[in-house]
Formats: sequence, structure tokens, C-alpha cells
Amino acid sequence: MRPALPLIALIVAGCSGPSGAAPATNATAPRSTDAGVPFTKTVIADFDSPWAMTFLPDGRMLVTEKNGRLMLLSKDASEKSVVSGTLPVDSAWQGGLMDVVLAPGFATNHQVYFSFSESGAGGKGVVLARGALDIRQVQCIRAPCPPIARLDNVEVLFRAHPYVPGNGHYSGRIAFSPDGRYLFFTNGERQKFDPAQDPKVSLGKVLRLSLDGKPADGNPLAAQGFDPAIWSYGHRNLLGIAFDAQGRLWEQEMGPKGGDEVNLIEPGKNYGWPRVSNGSHYDGRDIPDHAPGDGYEPPKVWWNPVISPGGLMIYSGSLFPQWRGDAFIGGLSSQSLVRVDLDGATARKGDQWAMGARIREVEQGPDGAIYVLEDGDDGSQGRLIRLTPKR
Repeated sequence: MRPALPLIALIVAGCSGPSGAAPATNATAPRSTDAGVPFTKTVIADFDSPWAMTFLPDGRMLVTEKNGRLMLLSKDASEKSVVSGTLPVDSAWQGGLMDVVLAPGFATNHQVYFSFSESGAGGKGVVLARGALDIRQVQCIRAPCPPIARLDNVEVLFRAHPYVPGNGHYSGRIAFSPDGRYLFFTNGERQKFDPAQDPKVSLGKVLRLSLDGKPADGNPLAAQGFDPAIWSYGHRNLLGIAFDAQGRLWEQEMGPKGGDEVNLIEPGKNYGWPRVSNGSHYDGRDIPDHAPGDGYEPPKVWWNPVISPGGLMIYSGSLFPQWRGDAFIGGLSSQSLVRVDLDGATARKGDQWAMGARIREVEQGPDGAIYVLEDGDDGSQGRLIRLTPKR
């Protein structure tokens, strides 16, 4: 059994909740049994443009919202509270508070890593930061109050470089190596094309860092004059990254007009953007397709027309044993949940289920269910939905 998050303090207070707390959400929302999908949907909660989520060991959840709020959701989804202590974000267009991931050793160090976009010298960029989660349970006079939660000792660990004008293609996904020693961080090419091939900048790259945000020792391209943090390059907008059970690192990214990709990330490889792509420029100009012998690592799976991938999870649970080891991707413009069959180092397209809303994020819960976040507003389609097998 995984250890529960320790109870840090119990405070007797009045009946009003803490300042900034969001209203509670009814956990008994009606079920939807959509025809044509092999799962039952249960609406759990609703958020304001959510971006990412992660489960705490005790079953509670952290959810990021684009506007910069980090939310704590109770295990039964009856309470939502704002987690204070995050840093200011620039939320224009694709910017905002982005990924959130628990640190290796969270049960003892309580550390949470998160990413966000900010303005700075030269323009804007994506930032990696961490803080220690402190949750204090509040006891009201007549009933329990939502807990007070905050991040303490928040520190910036890494900033993409350089900062450039514009509001797109930040990426900002976080994954820890299976041994817990390294942190992988995605930096989009900020819709500037050429930085993805520039060996001196972090844009358009998968980075391998220490847990303190420094370039990891032994990165494959440092001896060739590349920025020492670079693990792979030639990427566009990397919105999902995850390790499979054998320790392989998988990544998905948005192509241009066509050419969305799932890649097996290998150290030192060049994935080709913007020199090759299985899509085209938005103005119709051609981009050479991936071809054998072109010197670039091709995608394992690609889509044309696009699915607009957002969020990546590799399933390891027991509720859907037939999908164990497969990748799940949220579809934005396609308003879908996409399954990819992974078989060792190969992949092929699986199912694509219509979800009726843009799917920003997909995660596996401790119960083995699949959880998805819709890419919408509070009160409309910003919902957290639990997927379980149809009976």
C-alpha cells in the first residue's frame, strides 16, 4: 500500500472556508453511457481551463488551471481548494500554468514540480519550478472546512533559453526517469522553426536534467558543442512525454498542417523539425516527408489529418487489462481519446473514440481508471471525467 499524505496540522476555525477556495463540486454527477465507446464516463469535477493533473498518494489530486491556479481536489471530489504559493504566469493564448508532477520520494520530501510560461527579457519562455506541498486540514465549528494548502520554498530550477516574442509552443511537459535520478523536460520551438535545429538553445528539444534543474552529466551531445542539457532535438510542440514499463521514453507532438507524431525518444537523435515533417506548412507550402536515409529519426506513428495531441499516458493498470502497456493521448481539435498500441520499440494506431469535447490531459488513477480533463471553462467543458469499463 502506498503511504498516505501525512496530516500536517489540524486547525479549529470558523465555518467559512479559506480565502481563495473554490466552491465544492458535487461528486455524484450523473453517468453517461455513450454508444460506441467501451467505457462508462463519470463526471467528477469541473475546472476553469485545466491543463494537467496528478494524483497524491492518498487519492487526492492536484490540477493546474491555465490562469495560474493550482487546485487540490479531495478524494471524493466534494471539495476544491486553491493551493497558494505558485509563481505568476503569462497566460496569453497557449501560455499558463502547465504540467504538475510529484517528485521521486514525494512521500518524504513532499516536493511538487510544475511548469509555467512567463514574460522576461527578450520575450517569453517556459519555466520549470518546484515547491514543497503543505496541506493543513481545517476543522470548522460545525463541519469540516476545505483544507488550506500551499507550496513552500518554491524555487525556479530551469528557464528555456532564449526567451522570444510570441505566445505559442511552450510545451513544458515533465517526466522522471524510472530510477528517479533524472528529470526530462520538453521545450517547444515557440513557432520559430529554426531553433529546433540550433544546438546552442533549448527550444525544440527534450532536455535531461538533474533533479535540481542542472544539465545532467553524460548527456549525449554535450561533447559535440550542443547545449549540455539536450537529450534529443528537432521537435516542434511536445505536449506529452512518458516512460513505458521497460524504461523507453515516448513523446507526442503537434505537427503543422498534418503530421502529428508519436516518437520513441532516443539519446542524441534528431527528429527533423522543421526540415522534414509528414505535414505541410499552414500556407500550403510543402515540407519534405520523413524518408529512409534522410538522417532524421522518423515518428513511430503519425496522423494526417491531425488529432492535435494533448497529454500522454502509458497505461499499466488492471481495470483495462487488454490495454496494459498502450499509450493514451488526449485529442484537442479531434475531440477524442486516442489509443496507440505499443509493442516493444514499435507502435501502431489503435482506437480513436469521440469524446464530444477537446481533451487536454489523460492520466491513470490509483484505482486503474483512466481520467481525462476537458479543455474548457468552469461551468462548461472543463470537466474531469473518470472512465471505467462498461458492464
